[in-house]
Amino acid sequence: MDKAPVLPAYAPAHKKPRRHGVWRALLASLLVLTLLRLPFYWDLRPHRTSRVPAHAAATLQKCRALDVLPGPPADFNKRTASDRFVEGTKPTLIRNATVWTGRRKGKEILHGADILLDKGLIKSLGHLHEALIQSYDDLVHVDAKGAWVTPGIVDLHSHLGVYSAPALSGASDGNSLHGPVLPWLRSLDALNTRDDAFKLTVSGGVTTALVLPGSANAIGGQAFPIKLRPTQERSPSSMLLDPPYGINGSEVDPSLPPRWRHLKQACGENPDRVYRGTRMDTMWAFRQAYDKARQIKQSQDAYCSKAQAGEWEGLGEFPEDLQWEALVDVLRGKVKIQNHCYETVDLEDIVRLSNEFKFPIAAFHHAHETYLVPGTLKSAYGHPPAVAIFATNARYKRESYRGSEFAPRILADEGLQVVMKSDHPVLNSRHLLFEAQQAHYYGLPPHLALAAVTTTPAEVMGEAHRIGYLSEGYDADLVIWDTHPLALSAAPTQVWIDGIPQLSSPHTVSKPSSLQFLPDTPNFDEETRAALVYEGLPPLEPEHLTEEVVVFRNVDSVWVRAGGGVRKVLFTKQDGSGMVVVKNGEVVCSGTCDQVVSEYSATARFVDLKGGAITPGLTAYGSPLALQEIQGEISTQDGYVLDPLSGLLPKIVEGEIVQAIDGLQYATRDALIAYRSGVTTAISAPRSTGFLSGLSVAFSTGAGHKLEKGAVVQDVAAVHVSVGHGSAYPSVSTQVAALRRLLKGEVGGEVGAWFGKVAEGKVPLVVDVQNADIMATLIRLKKEVEAGTTHPIKVTFAGATEAHLLAKEIGEAGVGVILAPSRPYPAVWEQRRILPGPPLTQDSSLSLLLAHNVTVGLGVPENWAARNIRFDAAWAALEAGSDKSEAIELTSVNVEKLLGVAVSPALSDLVATSGGDLLDFSSKVVGIISPRRGVVDLL
Repeated sequence: MDKAPVLPAYAPAHKKPRRHGVWRALLASLLVLTLLRLPFYWDLRPHRTSRVPAHAAATLQKCRALDVLPGPPADFNKRTASDRFVEGTKPTLIRNATVWTGRRKGKEILHGADILLDKGLIKSLGHLHEALIQSYDDLVHVDAKGAWVTPGIVDLHSHLGVYSAPALSGASDGNSLHGPVLPWLRSLDALNTRDDAFKLTVSGGVTTALVLPGSANAIGGQAFPIKLRPTQERSPSSMLLDPPYGINGSEVDPSLPPRWRHLKQACGENPDRVYRGTRMDTMWAFRQAYDKARQIKQSQDAYCSKAQAGEWEGLGEFPEDLQWEALVDVLRGKVKIQNHCYETVDLEDIVRLSNEFKFPIAAFHHAHETYLVPGTLKSAYGHPPAVAIFATNARYKRESYRGSEFAPRILADEGLQVVMKSDHPVLNSRHLLFEAQQAHYYGLPPHLALAAVTTTPAEVMGEAHRIGYLSEGYDADLVIWDTHPLALSAAPTQVWIDGIPQLSSPHTVSKPSSLQFLPDTPNFDEETRAALVYEGLPPLEPEHLTEEVVVFRNVDSVWVRAGGGVRKVLFTKQDGSGMVVVKNGEVVCSGTCDQVVSEYSATARFVDLKGGAITPGLTAYGSPLALQEIQGEISTQDGYVLDPLSGLLPKIVEGEIVQAIDGLQYATRDALIAYRSGVTTAISAPRSTGFLSGLSVAFSTGAGHKLEKGAVVQDVAAVHVSVGHGSAYPSVSTQVAALRRLLKGEVGGEVGAWFGKVAEGKVPLVVDVQNADIMATLIRLKKEVEAGTTHPIKVTFAGATEAHLLAKEIGEAGVGVILAPSRPYPAVWEQRRILPGPPLTQDSSLSLLLAHNVTVGLGVPENWAARNIRFDAAWAALEAGSDKSEAIELTSVNVEKLLGVAVSPALSDLVATSGGDLLDFSSKVVGIISPRRGVVDLL
């Protein structure tokens, strides 16, 4: 029997089925289909559309943007006008320039080139067609006359506007004291556009700066790059280089990539300022913060995964937290981390953190030990961080103790990016180019030295598509220099920012034509190797020659002390045959010394100076050299004098005067480095935060200890006081009243006796003073005291930032001046009326004081800077139009005269340099001749 065919359930079983059975089957089928398609119909039924939230489109757009990396739009360099263009700015044509473009890895130089600026952009570069030039009706023409042109300088580490000049309690916004981790803070919210340093910094060729919060927090907050030109709006936001979306009223454009953000982090010693913690505490604070950010990121990713799949049920609002959004962006690769970090342990901590939470580090800043551990940097997540460092500023705290001037070269040899930075106002950012110049002097190749303050910081900042280079389509930020930019004293003759000239009437001085060329650099290969072998602490003690006679050959020139000054001894032959013969530390012949040389040729040591020179040794004053080893470590220093005006002076020392000689520490690293830089004598006064300091001492920087022959040049140099404003002082009038009583012999004890010697004109009085009004009071007091005596008082103003305002009166009063620092900065209210010098003013403080017959010396306020006083002297002399003899006097005989140090010319130290004289930026100190100590040292 055949089986009947199997039919579908909805098919009729008989030819004439009953109607109610058909309808029953149809209803059953519809029910099954409805149940199967329920989720689909649930969402589409009109009365359930609320299940798709109103914010769905915006949220999906936000989700799509989460992992889009920052960068410029693809057509950015096709723009016809800058977003920062100011209407009414005339186009400018710079002709006949020597242009360092930054392109081709910094090795491209265009000679006789033209640059066309318009709409805030570089429109054309090279040799321009006349038709292009003729197409402009209102073109401003600038003849560069072959001068060097570079991109505007970029400072990757600045506190402009948050640590304002002059420093006032209401304008110090660099650090927050509200915890170790504060990524929600923003430097933009504290940017003071009235900072006096802006104009000064621009006059040094700096056009862009990344303004960072301070380093007292593990995460101090968000940083912002700004252009330094004043704007019509006068607002902080109007200075922003490339505002992140949400700033300046700009909102996210979904068709464009986001803009780079910046975050300041710090490790090591500094975060201990805001909470009593260790490095372990700081790293835990970092990990906690990043773990919180990671949790938010994971919740966002999970949310977006569901939202993009249409699974809106129960999702709620997009998970985000305003406090932590910056750290979440770090984990998404949208933030440049600028990390203050010095020592190996801290560097590795942060590298480990970057790998744990998978975020790159843009740069380590300060980073004094990075050159010792390049492998650690190369193991960081994503890419090796750049290294933003000082050239010679080191040893101011333990973390910086192993800092080396050869670090830039070593890092570059390791393939790491090197940036020279100011940490303004730690260093005056006006002179950031000097950091690059020093780095080049100590071995960084010239193209990398220039890149270290232009292209490299722009790249590290994520802004190399618009600044840091000279190329068509880039922002019109550039500088014309009066010398080769790596030559000492290079100054702008004009600075453009966004195509707008920033110097209204630039002043220039005449400089030697030789400065138009790249300076040669000495060979520091041996010293560079030693820095690595000894892990930043190579031996600095000199080699004392045992030979009785030393012959310096190929001497080009000799300067000697004579008649209270310095003069050059001209050789009869200028063919490199000049000699200087030294016997037992004393010069016995100079010039043509064949007969003397033949007498001692068998036993003499010969030293080839290669066209170098013999110059008087320099004298450093202004810093506590040899009174401290590490500024930030109290256990390494003599300490501070208790001031008698404070009321805290113990009875056991009442009436006594403190002598610096008692606290001297020989063979400190800064003293020995200064010695190896031609500073053979230093004068240090006891340190004080009050009125009376005590008696200074003159000593040899190259001696091993106090009892060594010639180690102490003069037990007492001068009596030192300070007169100024500030919370650490009683009133200025109180200080002057105390000084009046001391000078008029109304105070007994040893203090009174020494001031009696001052009143008799036997010992100089050195007054640390900055303000011109106080100087005027002191000049009146000098005349008042002298009216009752027969001897003029020897008075020297030290610091003396505002001395130029009284140059005539100071000269007439017979008062001397030690400018410290030699390049002024309005750090505090008392220093605000500086004379900045070229290109802002024709005169400098030095030139104006010299014009009024004031005896002037140059000083240095910090120990590390003592090594650079030969460059300070050369720089100051070039700006003042002084010759080399006068420049050497500024840091030798003048300083000694002003501080009462009497040194016989026959016993004065001499410095031997190769490759040029002591003031040449291409010379190297190779030896010291010390008749006083009876030695010749090779360095």
